[in-house]
Amino acid sequence: MSEILHLAGRLLFGGLFVYNGLNHFRNYAAIRAYCAYKHVLMPGPSAIVSGLWLVVAGTSVVVGFRPEAGLVLIVLFLLVVTPVMHDFWNITDPAQRLSEWINFQKNAALMGAALMMLLLPRPWPYSP
Repeated sequence: MSEILHLAGRLLFGGLFVYNGLNHFRNYAAIRAYCAYKHVLMPGPSAIVSGLWLVVAGTSVVVGFRPEAGLVLIVLFLLVVTPVMHDFWNITDPAQRLSEWINFQKNAALMGAALMMLLLPRPWPYSP
């Protein structure tokens, strides 16, 4: 039973990053525009690189191939992107500020989960 729960958890966790990475390509114009709005350098290339980064990291976790590398990529991504994209302290509109605060907290929690997953023994169940 624990192996099935582990697999389900990593499918949900890693799948979130795969989905969001693919979203960078499906909604490229919107992601690029949001990057520009947040003053990200080279918003177009940044949207593409971050999309690839998320797909690779999430796939590593989902498949269980070199999951420690994928988890480190996730932590690095969240560590760099979260304060730039969810800078709630710079927002004056209360509703938008709350939205950014919620997303900031969500990313912090995801980073914590990735750090905990680094402690899981390997090889992971149902992994190559």
